[in-house]
Amino acid sequence: MSDLPDPDILLDVALTIAREAGELLARGREGTVAAESTKSSPTDVVTALDRASEALVARRLGELRPGDGLLGEEGADSASSTGVRWIVDPLDGTVNYLYRLPNWAVSIAAEVNGEVIAGVVHAPALGGAGTTFTATRGGGALRDGSVLTGSTETELSRALVATGFGYTVARRTAQVAVLTRVVPRVRDIRRMGAASLDLCAAAEGVLDAYYERGLKPWDHAAGALVAAEAGLRVGGLLGRRAGEDLVVAAPPALFGPLTDLLAEDPRADRD
Repeated sequence: MSDLPDPDILLDVALTIAREAGELLARGREGTVAAESTKSSPTDVVTALDRASEALVARRLGELRPGDGLLGEEGADSASSTGVRWIVDPLDGTVNYLYRLPNWAVSIAAEVNGEVIAGVVHAPALGGAGTTFTATRGGGALRDGSVLTGSTETELSRALVATGFGYTVARRTAQVAVLTRVVPRVRDIRRMGAASLDLCAAAEGVLDAYYERGLKPWDHAAGALVAAEAGLRVGGLLGRRAGEDLVVAAPPALFGPLTDLLAEDPRADRD
């Protein structure tokens, strides 16, 4: 492990490339953007800019970090000879991007021996000049250089909770069934359309908590690290790690009550 890169070195690489990809996407958004294809359903769209962003990230990682592995949403999948693997969502929030809504981001995380140790979520359209969330394992989380500490809410009934929905009818139907249990027990629900930014909003305390089922590694790798380093507990159901089954990010006082609520009828959240 001592021969592997320092998390700060990996963070600098991620930050450099995320900004370059963000510039590409911001320039592309100045023109007309259309859905080029779909994935899991007709509403799960991909644009040419998703693929162009991932191609840029892959090329730059090859230049700056030769030998590292890569897992990307748009199909990049290469093995690592260095112990480092990059987990990349080149455009999280594609539908928002398509509709000119600002909640979209480039998400890049560095995983070493199976553990994410550095992550960047860069949102070029947020906050006027753009917003960047960063974190390193054990080094804390930042938004544009300001330290993040997460929410201090202790009562689920007062919690503003974000979630998201999948794109297949079966999954959405199941997720709405879960939502009907959650809504009466919390302050309110928000759905903003980019998992990485939802996790970062929870890290910032703009939201009190976040949960979602069906996320892939690229959806949550960087954002979950930001949330954890801001002091939130990040995990899944029944003591499992966060993953496709469920990702929950919440202050320690809310994590148990929220996961208990989500687990009341496990069958309701299955496809």
